[in-house]
Amino acid sequence: MDAEHVNRGPDGVVVDPSDPATQRVARSFGAAASVYHRSRPGYPVEAIEWLVGDAERVLDLGAGTGKLTEALVALDCDVIAVDPVEEMLEELEVAVPGVPRILGTAEDIPLENASVDAVVAGQAWHWFEPERAVPEIARVLRRGGVLGIVWNSRDIRSDWLRQAGEIMHERHDASATLEAYVQIGPPFGAIEEHRVEWTERMSRAQFLDLVRSRSYFITATPADQAATIAALETLLDTHPDVAGAAELAVPYVTRCFRARLA
Repeated sequence: MDAEHVNRGPDGVVVDPSDPATQRVARSFGAAASVYHRSRPGYPVEAIEWLVGDAERVLDLGAGTGKLTEALVALDCDVIAVDPVEEMLEELEVAVPGVPRILGTAEDIPLENASVDAVVAGQAWHWFEPERAVPEIARVLRRGGVLGIVWNSRDIRSDWLRQAGEIMHERHDASATLEAYVQIGPPFGAIEEHRVEWTERMSRAQFLDLVRSRSYFITATPADQAATIAALETLLDTHPDVAGAAELAVPYVTRCFRARLA
């Protein structure tokens, strides 16, 4: 559980993104921006191609350290990155030099009206306040523009990952509950969905860094952090699927949602 006790519903969804405790947890990522970028997986090309279609100018909203930005640049999109955390954007500049970086939020986007073909949010929609964010996104989109939302989730059908999730106090399978809070509504049309299953190969140290990049870990006490890492190391030493492995095969599910501006 996040140390700040973020208010979540029964499906794990943040109830009020504007709540001060939620805001503190969201901004806690700045304290671990380097480890976040180093450890978090990227996105499969197939998923991002589907998400943005033929869009040329794309706003990466809640861009963080630029994981989604990298994928968009690789597709030759003209990308603008917006995030509320300066440290994250500093990491983005290192990872994807030359991409315009702007401090801002989904509820107050610092762009002109009808200035982009697509707005995308990677691992970020659950931090937005939809009642304010949806009108702002519609404002900056050109007519017929696309709003794309994407999440990478570890595939906990793998037993060792399920056990790792329990150690990390993950209370729900995010990949199974997205429909509950991917609610967009007018002035956007119907939501389409696309799913990609893939595997990321990483070292044991990289996997532990992935854990260290999560908000619940960043905001936990040093004692709780140490206990979590120790328990995970024991799991990696003893679980028959991964014991002695020099490299871990971590299965992911990438779920993409898009809706077009009417």
